[in-house]
Amino acid sequence: MPETLRLSLACTTSDRTRPILDGRVTVPGVSLTVLPGEPEDIFRRALRDRAFDVTELSMGSHIVTTARGDAPYIGIPVFPSRAFRHSAIYVRTDRGIRSAADLAGKRIGLPEYQQTAALWVRGILREHYGVDTQGIAWRTGGMEETGGSERVALKLPPELDVRPIGPQETLNGLLAAGELDAVIGPRPPSCFVARSAPVDRLYPDYRAEEEAYFRATGFFPIMHCVALRKELAADHPWLPLEIFRAFARARAMAVADLSLVNVLRASLPWIAAEAEAQTRIMGGDPWPYGFRRNRDEIAAMIRFARTDALAVRDIEPEDLFHPSVLDAAP
Repeated sequence: MPETLRLSLACTTSDRTRPILDGRVTVPGVSLTVLPGEPEDIFRRALRDRAFDVTELSMGSHIVTTARGDAPYIGIPVFPSRAFRHSAIYVRTDRGIRSAADLAGKRIGLPEYQQTAALWVRGILREHYGVDTQGIAWRTGGMEETGGSERVALKLPPELDVRPIGPQETLNGLLAAGELDAVIGPRPPSCFVARSAPVDRLYPDYRAEEEAYFRATGFFPIMHCVALRKELAADHPWLPLEIFRAFARARAMAVADLSLVNVLRASLPWIAAEAEAQTRIMGGDPWPYGFRRNRDEIAAMIRFARTDALAVRDIEPEDLFHPSVLDAAP
């Protein structure tokens, strides 16, 4: 093993990453400076400034930059964030929106057009519910704060109606005022939380809808991957696999904790029962790492990105990840 590398790692804190952040799991040959944070800030700093050696990264943005050939990072098939997103669609209840089909032709806000949550929702609306997403007027901006923008610049075809909201506007404010018909976002708008406007989820029983989607597709939507600066991967070809193995060990610890009932490791009283239900629905490995296991899902994301005009050319799922980890399995 070469001499110890000193690298920075930026990622969100979760049960799947905490063993690395607190030092219980280490990367052989590496001394990590850990920089926990929120995804939006991490992604902007990584993509605009290449601020981190190892980073959690938006899959949507990773597809965008890889397709156009200016990706600063190469992926590792560790997926620290996955989430079903039927719950992320919030609609005005006074617009006659009762189903996905009713979103056709509407004006819908989202934090960023390239955001992975939005990528998945558009893909699901198109392929699962038959909605013409190119006929929707998409409006981008901050959900609760003004000044939101795309983390990396996009060049979209003029036939797509994708425009930023005003510099003093927010998506929540426009939704509450009735100037948007719906918003899509991983965080609920405050007018929904406060019940201060006629806004509800498109799918109030979103769990049932998400379970049905999983049964139909087998996809537990990938949001983020772990990525390594390309020059580090080139200089230290052993590094991607060691990072993969470390994150896989951390995830295994988190999944094992779900079934411990002598002392509950999370503040959920029936966590063991939930873990059993999860296994019945999703199988024994509900949070899969590794490229081969996830290739079909990643191919679907690339297909979504091409239809959305986010990916400027066809790429293969293999193009997103370092060759040394394509056959790695936890």
